[in-house]
Order: sequence, then structure tokens, then C-alpha cells
Amino acid sequence: MRIRLDIAYDGTHFRGWATQPTLRTVQGTLEAALARIVGSDVRFVVAGRTDAGVHASGQVAHVDLDEAQWARIQARHGRAAEDPAGSIAARMRGVLGAYPDVSVVRSSLAPEGFDARFSAVWRRYRYRLADDLAGYDPLRRLDTTTIRGRLDAEAMDAAARTLVGLHDFAAYCKPREEATTIRTLLDYRWQRDADGVLVAEVKADAFCHSMVRALVGACAAVGEGRLDVGDLVVLRDALTRTSEFKVLAARGLTLTEVGYPADDLLAARAAQTRARRDHETD
Repeated sequence: MRIRLDIAYDGTHFRGWATQPTLRTVQGTLEAALARIVGSDVRFVVAGRTDAGVHASGQVAHVDLDEAQWARIQARHGRAAEDPAGSIAARMRGVLGAYPDVSVVRSSLAPEGFDARFSAVWRRYRYRLADDLAGYDPLRRLDTTTIRGRLDAEAMDAAARTLVGLHDFAAYCKPREEATTIRTLLDYRWQRDADGVLVAEVKADAFCHSMVRALVGACAAVGEGRLDVGDLVVLRDALTRTSEFKVLAARGLTLTEVGYPADDLLAARAAQTRARRDHETD
């Protein structure tokens, strides 16, 4: 029985999503919570692995329960018996305790063909950056990066839009052996919110390692006047990492949404994505 899980977390005190021996991670914490409920080990598959310190308000994962595990879920009485899959979220929140830094927002039976990772067609991130105009808000210190000086929001937005499209983003990714850096950047824009904080919205079919924080750092360099609007394309097309800008801190980054096709297209999308990934790593 495949279950979809919609997840939110404050990444400050996690060493990223993926399970690591002796380290506290989001995956390890959630798998341990569900294992207590179903009586044996489980394994989550996630839409996008986040790095240490990165947050999520719209993370998606799936887990496959065997017959014995599903029977334990179904054995509940009352409201849980009417919607056993939906009850998993509430039960996991109970195991995680009061005021946890990770929560399962909802759980449901996954549609046929659903794969949290391979069925996804895009991921959306938000980055919060406070300059001198916005000031420092101690209540948002864990999800906002602070930078000195006043940034030019219009120049940052103009620079961001020059990068949209299908390109090789090797200059904006931390290299991984045999992994492609070709991505389709679907949307990238900056604006100030009501409090004056600079907020980036970044959407792509997928992201390579540290890509969003590098894109943000490049635009921040434009906002500071250290780079021109057109320089980001020149740096991108050079296809090599550069010291012209800094990769900004993880604290300002939040995964906000994962997009999927209609239910009848989920299986085809997953097969297509797997085939492409296999080809890219041959």
C-alpha cells in the first residue's frame, strides 16, 4: 500500500533530509516515527532531498507499507478506521511530540502510478534575504539570511529572469560525479514583501546540488553592484564554478511546493524521468 505524505520542517537542527548514521536527519526522524506505529522498518522516497539547514513547507514523500504494516494501521477504531491512510499523519504527529521541528501535514493513499520523486514535474523554492532596508527581525532569524547594505531589487529581478530556460547550470551547481547539471529553470524572480524583505521564487523541473543558493548568491552580487545584470548569463555559459559570487546560507531557503501531473499521467511521468536519469548516468 503506497502512502503519500505531505511534510513540513524547520531544517535548522537537521543535517539535511537523507538518513546518515549517527546524525539527526528529517528522513531518519520520520522513518523512526512511522516504524513505531507499524511495528517494523519503513523507507521513505522523497520529491527532493534538501541540504542541512534548508526548510520545507511543501515537501512530498511516499512510503510503501506491506500487508502486516497496513493491517496495523487498519486495526484502529473510530475515526481512524474510516480513513486509515489519513490517520497516519495524526498518529505520526503524536509520536513526534509537542512542538516538533518536523510534521506530517497530511497523509493519503497515493494514486496509481504515483512516485514522489520520479512523478514530479517541478519543484518550487523560496528564499528570504534581508538587507538594511528590511532590517533584522529576530522572530524570522531561522528562515531569513541577513546581508549588509541595501540591495537593488529591480536589478536582481532583471538578472534572475535572464537565467530562465533550459540550460547547463554547471556554474551554479556543486558538481557530483556522473550527475547532469542540465536543468529547465521555469521561473526565477525577486520582489520585496510588505516588510521590505527580498523574496525570491525559484521554480525548475529539478535542481542540482546547491543550485538555488548559488542562483540567489549571484543575484545578491548584482544587487550589491559587484556584478552587472548580463554577467549571470556569461558566468552560466562558462560552465565552471566561479568565485564571482557567494553561495548564500541555507537558512533562507524553503522548499514550498512540488508539482505533479494529473493522476492518469503519473506512471508515464515516472517512467520518463527514470529513463532520462538512467541515460544521463550511463
